[in-house]
Parts: sequence; structure tokens; C-alpha cells
Amino acid sequence: MVIGRFIAGIGALIRDPATGRYLFLRRSASKDFGAGAWECVTGRVDQGESFEQALHREVREEVGFAVNIDFIIGTTHFYRGAARPENELLGIMYRCSPVEETFLRISGEHERYDWLTYPEAVARFRPNPDNAWLLRTLQWAETMHQVLPAALIQEFHHRGLNINHSR
Repeated sequence: MVIGRFIAGIGALIRDPATGRYLFLRRSASKDFGAGAWECVTGRVDQGESFEQALHREVREEVGFAVNIDFIIGTTHFYRGAARPENELLGIMYRCSPVEETFLRISGEHERYDWLTYPEAVARFRPNPDNAWLLRTLQWAETMHQVLPAALIQEFHHRGLNINHSR
């Protein structure tokens, strides 16, 4: 394979700690990739941004509120279209929680949203194989939520996860 450039991206699976519900967004029918598909907040990392900066920017742009990063769920690798270097995306998936009471305002990138519990999300997304990545992300987030100590998550809220700087 030819060595080329790739896109860096983030995903923010947002969970409301008061209700245990996750935020899911349906992509606008006009999107060039994944039109009409359900997802969490996603976006590209811009030149000069860290993954965390991109996450906070994308969440504000797509849903209009601030979040704390709870933990990293995992990494992702896929192609936005044909398997060519310019379509290759490497990303980090985060589990986040709203900083405070939220007023949700979705951007034009999405046409609908739903807050779903874990069982509701599994029931909604399991029948469609295109949602396999979203279900794996959700399942991993649920597992990590159950095993990570609350004190560690609070430390992540306080310090962030970027090891290049301190808050």
C-alpha cells in the first residue's frame, strides 16, 4: 500500500449520569458519508489541535454544550469511502458526560437525536449491521463504566487525558 496521509478523528459517546442514558444522533440525509446513520458525536481533528481540543470543539458544534471526558473507550480505524490513503481515518473514542444541565441544540449535521439507555440502544441498533461499530463502542463503554473506579473518572475530569500538558 502506498504511504499517504490519513484523517485523525474523535468520537464522543455522551452519557447523562443522572439518567444513565446515552446520546445518539442521526446524520443528516445530505451528508456525504453515512447519511441517515445513527452515531455519537464524531469529527475530525484539525491541524494544530489535540484530540481533546477537537473533542470539546466538536461536541460544542454538534450539540451545543460542554462535556467532561470520563475515559477513553478505544481506538478506531476505517475508511470514509473507498480504501484509499486519503479516506483513511484513525480515531479515539471517548466516553463523556455533560458538565452541567444541558440544553441540547443539534447542528445541521444531524436531523434527529435520542437519549437511550443501554438496553434501548442495543434493541434499536442491533438489527442493522451498519451499526456494529456503534454497538461495540457502547458495549465497551458499559464494561469500562462498571469496572473503572469513580475516583479515577473524577481524576480524568480534573486532569484530562492529554499527557503533553497539565490543566
